[in-house]
Amino acid sequence: MSAAAPPITARRAGFVRDVMTVAGRGLRSIPRDVESVLPALIIPVFFFFVNVGALQPLAELGNEPGFDFRAFQVPTAIMFGITGVTRAPMLVLDIQSGYFDRLLITPARRSALLLGLMASDFVLAMALTLPVLVLGLIVGVSYAAGALGWVMILLIAATWSLAYAGFPYAIALKTGNPAAVNTAFLIFFPFIFLTTAFVPKDNLEGWLADVATFNPVTYVLEGMRSLIQEGWVAEDLLLAFLAIAGVMVVTLTMSFLALRGRVSRGG
Repeated sequence: MSAAAPPITARRAGFVRDVMTVAGRGLRSIPRDVESVLPALIIPVFFFFVNVGALQPLAELGNEPGFDFRAFQVPTAIMFGITGVTRAPMLVLDIQSGYFDRLLITPARRSALLLGLMASDFVLAMALTLPVLVLGLIVGVSYAAGALGWVMILLIAATWSLAYAGFPYAIALKTGNPAAVNTAFLIFFPFIFLTTAFVPKDNLEGWLADVATFNPVTYVLEGMRSLIQEGWVAEDLLLAFLAIAGVMVVTLTMSFLALRGRVSRGG
């Protein structure tokens, strides 16, 4: 009598392959979810022209001759476009539909289920940043750091987007509630308005100047501005990435703890 055949089980594809598979699904979902991405293209353009039109004469009057407010506003427009644009709403739908439960019974690494979506966010943030840089070029902004500076701006923007994305992912995994996820962007408003988003730091006074000094968004903005207005300023770039790293430690810890909690509950 022959021995019973061993049970057929799914073979692990490898961590990198798991991440790439989830990331690919996240990117493929974007054309079917254009309404969640379209505002990220419209809002930066809107704020850029409104801020330049309303504040340029005042800002250039109060700064040194040659100060280009249009160049100053490009990073602000980028931040408005990329912050909070994630695949977290798709994750919520997966949780509600039961698809996330089915993923949990596959051999895929649990961390890959989150990292894959974050990888797709990283690519999406780069794609959303590029039109803003082109817009700056069209209106006459000169990029002091050149073509490689564009690459660095894309990297800073996408890394910041990834750092901030931990908030909506943590909310999505903790609550499974679409409305709660949609409010995650509201957390960003104090961050952006209490910074050098609209005027240089030298023009800020009192408590606003103090808050801007400790706001990580200030340093992300200054890192991108240095590439546009000055060139390669090592200190500004280092501070930008340190600020991003600080936020990332907090937000990714939150999101992976929420993932562990969701997994322990079985979805």
